Amino acid sequence: MTTEAKPREEHIGSVKTYLTVGVALFFLTGLTVAMSFVHLGPFNLVVAIGIAALKGSLVALVFMHLYYDDKLYLTIFIMAILMLAFFIVLTLFDTLRRGDIYQEVARPYSSGSVMNPAAGSDTTAAGQSSADSTGSHSNATQPEQTPQP
Repeated sequence: MTTEAKPREEHIGSVKTYLTVGVALFFLTGLTVAMSFVHLGPFNLVVAIGIAALKGSLVALVFMHLYYDDKLYLTIFIMAILMLAFFIVLTLFDTLRRGDIYQEVARPYSSGSVMNPAAGSDTTAAGQSSADSTGSHSNATQPEQTPQP
């Protein structure tokens, strides 16, 4: 009893299919450019990645013949895309919430800080702050500069 491997049939795509996918890719590229001018806040990245994933899937399914090939290859491709999406989401959780974790970056000056110009400072009659340029109060007198002849 021998098992013979049956020959695999080659799939040749039609010109109509390739042109349809090409037009869809051009349309999605135009949509990507148009969406770059629309302000959606943090969802701009989500929309851009979604459009890019759709374009990549079209290329892989049609031009790389994953749609017509063994479904194991399609499963591996889908699992790789899902893992990539998972890691991108984890990265976005970290990047979008950094200001909550690192107070120095989100709000570098406290409201009572000498360095905080909005906290109100004690100004002299000339409108100058009593703090020197480094922001710390100093009791040392500054040397006067004499004009050079």
